[in-house]
Amino acid sequence: MLPAAETYDQLRRDFAWNIPARYNIGVDACDKWADGSGRLALIHHRSDGTRRDFGFDELKALSNRLANALAGLNVAAGARVGVLLPQTPEAAIAHLGILKLGAISIPLFVLFGEEALAFRLSDSGAAAIVTDRAGAAKIAALRDTLPDLKTVICIDGPAEGAEDWKALLERASDRFAPAETGPDDPAILIYTSGTTGPPKGALHGHRVLLGHLPGVELPQELFPRPGDLFWTPADWAWIGGLLDVLLPSLHHGVPVLAHRFAKFDPEAAFQLMADYGVRNAFLPPTALKMLRRVERPAEHWALKLRSVGSGGETLGAGLLDWGRETFGVTINEFYGQTECNLVVSNCAGLMPVKPGAMGRAVPGHEVAVVDAAGRPVPTGEQGTVAIRRPDPVMFLGYWNNPEATAKKFLGDWLLTGDQGSLDAEGYFHFVGRDDDVITSGGYRIGPGEIEDCLIKHPAVALAAAVGVPDDLRTEKVKAFVVLAEGHAPSPGLEREIQDYVKTRLAAHEYPREVEFLEALPMTATGKIIRKELKARG
Repeated sequence: MLPAAETYDQLRRDFAWNIPARYNIGVDACDKWADGSGRLALIHHRSDGTRRDFGFDELKALSNRLANALAGLNVAAGARVGVLLPQTPEAAIAHLGILKLGAISIPLFVLFGEEALAFRLSDSGAAAIVTDRAGAAKIAALRDTLPDLKTVICIDGPAEGAEDWKALLERASDRFAPAETGPDDPAILIYTSGTTGPPKGALHGHRVLLGHLPGVELPQELFPRPGDLFWTPADWAWIGGLLDVLLPSLHHGVPVLAHRFAKFDPEAAFQLMADYGVRNAFLPPTALKMLRRVERPAEHWALKLRSVGSGGETLGAGLLDWGRETFGVTINEFYGQTECNLVVSNCAGLMPVKPGAMGRAVPGHEVAVVDAAGRPVPTGEQGTVAIRRPDPVMFLGYWNNPEATAKKFLGDWLLTGDQGSLDAEGYFHFVGRDDDVITSGGYRIGPGEIEDCLIKHPAVALAAAVGVPDDLRTEKVKAFVVLAEGHAPSPGLEREIQDYVKTRLAAHEYPREVEFLEALPMTATGKIIRKELKARG
C-alpha cells in the first residue's frame, strides 16, 4: 500500500488510501492468491519439531469448508464466533472462514481461565467457538452459563459437547460464495481491558486490515520484499499477532511461520529463526529482553533477518545497539492500541531512529498531542496522544457500550489515554499512561478484571491491582489485599491467592506479588487511590 519513496516526507506526501466499496478480509488475505499455483501461505513448525506447509489453495478450500459447516450449523452473517487456539493453521483457517461467512471472529487467548472466557463469550453473545481439546474442557464447564453458545468445534477430534473439526470439514463443500461485505461491516471483535470495570470489546470493520498495512510496511522496512518470511512469538489472539503479522502477510502473499512456544525459550527462538531463514519479525520488548540474555548469539546462529519491529514499550539505546549487533538491523519501534493500532512508527531505512522515540506518524494517519480541550499542544509539551477520525484502522466502537465509545473521543480526536510529546522533527515520545493500565511483558492489563477476580476469593475482603517496576516485564502485577475476618496473612495464603487468579483469568495477569494491608487508600467517593499504592512499590 505504501508508494515507493526514498524519504519519509516523500512517502507521506505521496500516500493515499484506497478503500474499495466492497471488501472482505477473508477473500483479500486468502482467495485472491489461490490461483492453483500452490503459492506458500503458512509454514507450521509443530511441537514435535516436524514441518507442515499450507498453500493458499489449501487455505481457501479449508476455510470454505468451515464457512459452509458453520452455515449448516445455523451460524449466520453477523454472528459472533470465538477462536480459542494457539498459533496453528486451524486458527488462521478459522478466522478466514468466519470472515468469508460474514460473521464476526473473536480472538481468544488460550491462557484465559474460565472467568475471562465466560465474560467475553457472554458479553459478545457468541454463537459458536473453534478450539482444541484443552479449550473444549474449559468451555464444557461454562456451557450452562452461556445460553447463546450453541456450537463448539474441537480441532483435536470429538470432545465433550463438541463437534469434530475434521469430520465437519470433510462433509462440507470446498466451494463457497463469500459474503459481499463492505469496509465498515463488522469483522473482528477484540476484547481489551480498561482501568475500571470489565473488559471492553473493540469492534473492527473489514477495513481494519487495509488500515493496518502502512503501519506494518513501515517498521518492517517497506515490507514486502522478495523472499520475505514473517514470524512473531506473539499469540494470534492479540492484535499484535493477528493484525500486525498474520493477516497483513497473507494479504501480501508472504508466507508466515506458525509457531508459538508454550513458554518462550530465547535459545529455541534463535534456532527457529535461523532454521527457517525468518526475514521479518515482530518481537515484543519482553521477548527482546529475554533474547538479550543469551550470550554471543551471532556466534551460534546465522540469522537472515531483514527487519525487526517492536511495540508496546519504549526501547532504550542499549537495546537498539544490541539489536544492531545481533540481528544486523535496527529494531523499529511502533505504537498503537487495540482500538486504533499502528499509527506511529520508526523506519531506519528512511529516517534516523531516536532512542526513546516511538517514531513519526505513519502515512495516512493524523496523530497529534492534544490538551484537555482537544487542541494540539506546542512542540515539546506534554499532552494526550490522539488520532483524528475518520481513519481506516480505527475501531467501529465498543461492543454494546456506546457510553464508553463516546468517552473515547473528544470531538474528532480518539484519545489513546497515553501521555506523550511531539518534538520539532515530528517524533513522538511516550511519557506515561494517564490511566491505570499495567504494561507487563507487552500485554496491556486492566486492574479491574484482576480485582473482580481477587475479591471472589473467600479470604479477600478488598483488593487493588497496580503495576510496579520490573526489569524484565517493564511492570509486574502487584495486588494489595485486605483480608476478610477470620483470615491472617501467610506465605501459603499469598500463593493460594496468586494461583486463584492465574487459573481463573490468565497466566500473564496473576499478581506476582501480594501485599496484605489493613485498609486501602480511598477517595471520599470510595475510589481506590492507586497512585498511593504504586508509590509503595
